[in-house]
Amino acid sequence: MKLYLYNTQSRIKDLFVPQNAAHVSMYVCGPTVYGPAHIGNARPAVVFDVLVRLLRDLYPKVTYARNITDVDDKINAKAAEEGVEISEIAARFTDKYHLDMGTLGVNLPDIEPYATQHISEIQDMISALIAKGHAYEADGHVLFDVNSDPDYGSLSRRQREDMIAGARVEVASYKRNPEDFVLWKPSPDDLPGWPSPFGAEPGRGRPGWHIECSAMIAAHFGPTVDIHGGGIDLQFPHHENECAQSRCAHDAPLANYWLHNGMLNMSGEKMSKSLGNVRLVEELLADYPGEVIRLALLQGHYRQPIDFTPDLLQQSRRNLDKLYGLLREDRDLTEKARQVSATTQLDGEFYTSLCDDLNTPRALAALFEMAKTTSDVQGRAQFIKAASLLGLLLKDPDDWFHGDGVDATKVEALIAARAEARKAKDFAAADAARDELTAMGVSIEDTPDGTIWRMAR
Repeated sequence: MKLYLYNTQSRIKDLFVPQNAAHVSMYVCGPTVYGPAHIGNARPAVVFDVLVRLLRDLYPKVTYARNITDVDDKINAKAAEEGVEISEIAARFTDKYHLDMGTLGVNLPDIEPYATQHISEIQDMISALIAKGHAYEADGHVLFDVNSDPDYGSLSRRQREDMIAGARVEVASYKRNPEDFVLWKPSPDDLPGWPSPFGAEPGRGRPGWHIECSAMIAAHFGPTVDIHGGGIDLQFPHHENECAQSRCAHDAPLANYWLHNGMLNMSGEKMSKSLGNVRLVEELLADYPGEVIRLALLQGHYRQPIDFTPDLLQQSRRNLDKLYGLLREDRDLTEKARQVSATTQLDGEFYTSLCDDLNTPRALAALFEMAKTTSDVQGRAQFIKAASLLGLLLKDPDDWFHGDGVDATKVEALIAARAEARKAKDFAAADAARDELTAMGVSIEDTPDGTIWRMAR
């Protein structure tokens, strides 16, 4: 099966041809760890988790890297606010990110490089840029000279005047051009810093944001990675600057395919602190299982904005109930299918949809069609394998509906007693049974096929 990906660099859907079909490489910009992740941070984590699952099914070896930015002004500010070491903030929120993303079914990457562990590589790359005339030292800083790169702006396709007028471009007196960006900056004693070879009187300093990813990609993959991903908000200036400094340092493109996921809106509005509508992943997990949130994020095409609403979450929960209910109907068949699903070959509409620029809405529609033909081991194995490429239906069906730590026998007995009481029109007894279930943390729903129950979340 051929894989097509929309390449931000070319602005078309390109056939994916890796540098080495025996070993595919992918790098995605990870979190800056100064606070808990919000649902917008979760979208690229989920999207590229699906892509790497698909790549692993298509190619014999895939190496996936997602970095941790653990040196940043926001981390410094958070540490000062709490009166703790900067490393404590970075470690705490790295662990929190792992926990939250893991609950959404996101696997850890093969490589998770930390910026602070690559200072020597960062400094070497900066020195190479200075030697080639692409960077200069000024007022204790080292800056990239955008005028030295004739291809600067080719990824975002922004005009120079737009770059100057746009947000996130720091204007400083020591810059030759307003668009020049910092590769290295001085650090006072109360901030993270490393001995620096730069400047007439070398001292302590720390890297700028953009240089970190370029240096880590070069350290782990060489000059060029097959796929580089991230949110569309990173396209400029972060990814544009990555492109420029890597291209100029190595005389090679940083990535052959650039993928960007769209933004996430909350009930029709842009998610922002000023609107007070930022939802943390941990807050959503208090009300919904991680798999519900994951499915909700996959309901829209990754390149398009997605409107994240309570209705979307409820719909995702109902859809998962249906699919898990199917797996529960014949547990012996499901177990036999799981044993062979990993080696099952997929084709048809589901696989074609995923290979068409990761079209998850169309793939999900095909998955529900597949659910109608799962009465034999092969059909159910295909269904389970397809769901697993989306990171779905990996739980035991009973765990999905009932969770752990509840007396299922007692729950079933109370549901039966409630049904009998309702049949006898003893509504007080029926309500009492329901109240006892509620006290146990059990939610019930009466359906045409009977009463289903789950642990309330």
